[in-house]
Amino acid sequence: MIQIGLLSDTHGHFDDRIYKFFDDVDEIWHAGDFGSVEVSEKLSAFKPLKGVYGNIDDQAIRYVHPQDQRFDCEGVKVFMTHIGGYPGRYNPRVRKLIDEDTPDLFICGHSHLLMVKKDKKRGLLHLNPGAAGNQGGHLVKTMMIVQISDGKVTKLQGVELGPRGSKPARK
Repeated sequence: MIQIGLLSDTHGHFDDRIYKFFDDVDEIWHAGDFGSVEVSEKLSAFKPLKGVYGNIDDQAIRYVHPQDQRFDCEGVKVFMTHIGGYPGRYNPRVRKLIDEDTPDLFICGHSHLLMVKKDKKRGLLHLNPGAAGNQGGHLVKTMMIVQISDGKVTKLQGVELGPRGSKPARK
């Protein structure tokens, strides 16, 4: 069994509450729009990190993180990219890649809206963790915790970090 902290669209903002919510995860996956190398560095210093670059990410991020990631996690075939769409409305580039080699779990960011949706036609689970940063049209910063075991996603948890623009309370 493995627990994943899943986030995207940080847009250069690192909310320190990520440490609290992702304290027990084994890895962090970032579905693009890091916004700065510093966000990537903080995440990778905290936990093992897999990530993809997003449309706002510069060459420094693109040097470290690819456009797409395909990998196996506990028997689950994963495909992660930033601009992916969702079942019934996939990005054309991504639809072609999904149809050529259908994953069990498809992860993307970009919309800034947390979404969990089953693609019944392709037999895959689509996840978008929303946006953990302060820029964009979302009202609440969100992330997810995903548990994978024995070839299945066994648990999903949405995490709210608070309203966009909010900072952790000082202790």
